[in-house]
Amino acid sequence: MGRIKIWALVLAMWTIVWPFASAHAQAGEAIATCIRPIEPGQTAAAILAQPQGFDCRDDQSSYGAGDFWVLSQPLPALPGDPRERLTIGFASTWQDATTLHILYADGQIRRIAFTSATTSPYLLLGPMIAVPLPRMAARPVRILWEARGAANMRGVVRGARLQHHAEALEIEGQLSLLYGTIMGMVVALALYNIVLWPALRQPLQPVYCLLLFFITGYALCSSGLIGQWLPWLDNNERHRWNAIMLGGVALTIVIFARYFFEREVFRGWLDRMAVVVFALIAVPNLAFALLAPLWIRTLDALVVAGFAILLAFLIAVLVQAWRRRSNFLWAFAIGWGTPIILAMFRVLNAAHLIAWRPWIDQSTVLSMGAEALCASLGVAYRIYLLSRERDLARADERVARRLADTDPLTGLFNRRAFLDQAIGRSGPQTLILADIDHFKRINDALGHDGGDEVLRIFARSLADTLGPDMLVARIGGEEFALLADAARAPDAELLLARLRAASYPMGAKVTASLGLCTGPMASEEDWRRVYREADQALFASKDGGRDRACWGVPLSGDGYPPPPLPNNRPRPRQEQGEKGVCANGGS
Repeated sequence: MGRIKIWALVLAMWTIVWPFASAHAQAGEAIATCIRPIEPGQTAAAILAQPQGFDCRDDQSSYGAGDFWVLSQPLPALPGDPRERLTIGFASTWQDATTLHILYADGQIRRIAFTSATTSPYLLLGPMIAVPLPRMAARPVRILWEARGAANMRGVVRGARLQHHAEALEIEGQLSLLYGTIMGMVVALALYNIVLWPALRQPLQPVYCLLLFFITGYALCSSGLIGQWLPWLDNNERHRWNAIMLGGVALTIVIFARYFFEREVFRGWLDRMAVVVFALIAVPNLAFALLAPLWIRTLDALVVAGFAILLAFLIAVLVQAWRRRSNFLWAFAIGWGTPIILAMFRVLNAAHLIAWRPWIDQSTVLSMGAEALCASLGVAYRIYLLSRERDLARADERVARRLADTDPLTGLFNRRAFLDQAIGRSGPQTLILADIDHFKRINDALGHDGGDEVLRIFARSLADTLGPDMLVARIGGEEFALLADAARAPDAELLLARLRAASYPMGAKVTASLGLCTGPMASEEDWRRVYREADQALFASKDGGRDRACWGVPLSGDGYPPPPLPNNRPRPRQEQGEKGVCANGGS
């Protein structure tokens, strides 16, 4: 259901976006054109007077690079007010200079000329060149283009349309809103991932941000928006930057795919193929950027071949991801399915296998905007799964650490974990060692299962006495340890009473002997000293008849005054020992 919802989102976006994308191409009336090379001595007036020798059938690109006349078919009369200003629009291509010779019904010819460096006043989004026609008493009937230095990679004049100037400006406003929304969304996604990267540290994120950078750059260049923002920018240089940015998108997609999918997807031949594809894209695009217009048609063919190989590579990635049962296949397919399909149309057009249509250029930018949104969902899903894997790994690590730190029988800390948390505590600490009296007799009387149950009940009784920051552990067979701040240590007599009053199996009477000592616990040496004193106190309680508590001599450490015996030390039937004070807690 989640995938169906995302597909529905993509279709809904295209339902909104596509009318804007095709509006530019549908406005006005399409104008068919014919081509012929420019020969020395020819003039526009003579050509318009006798329009002969034009090729109206073959693809314009079949003539190669050079200088050309391009003649429109007779212009139709557009509906509406005949006094409205008209505009002739056509796709922007690599040309050094362009001159429009407009023939009017009264025989007059008006001329509008611009070079590659002065194209920006006529450049609209799409990118389309829209030239407003001069107002005359008579209507325009034909237009003759004089193109100098045309690369003619895919035609000299493509997608010519006659439309009202106001209509062209209205469509320009709609496309400006659309392109602004797309680029704003892409920039926001990039900033979002940059902010998240220090926290998540996923290598996919900086690669995705780089991809978004090239998508934004390509949108600026291919749409013509950068030419409007930078009116001094040469239009041919804009085409050069367009190739650089599109190449950057292609190269980053290869890296993005490697980081997006699991490592197993690219293991083996696909990993090596990724390196080859990267080189086959990088070299022609770099050569085009540096050398154009030298060998521009050959370099363009190599660039197109590189993109065809990229498409085959991406299809191979999808197939391999499906074979390896990748968790991220559907996210990548949704995000990149539409751009891949539309890129196929561009490659087919560039290879002259299908005719050029305005929506091909328009849809590429728009599909990349839609891809940025869909891919962001895929990246978010990818990061979610990685985060979940990390959380599960941390949870497993916590469980493993807990198992390593826990006594399996009683659930208390074991000796190692107890020492890890005990050593380094600040301030005087009271260590209580508790040993079950005559445990071997209990084990013999109740059996090992009964003995284990006695240990568990005894451990629960100790744990029930825990207050803030207290530690309790089983550090031996029937020996337990409890550590607390000296000021909050449990009363020894009350602890003995609690242990004695617990309900043991078969009504067994269980008592314990306690050895206590107060001192610092800042270092391992402090622990040894305190433990030695508490252990000797424990032996004293055993020797004194058991079921009692004995205090070892309080210890002092660096920075601590010698701690006095706690206020809750035992008072009844005191026996002064050599090392401390013992109390008989028995009844």
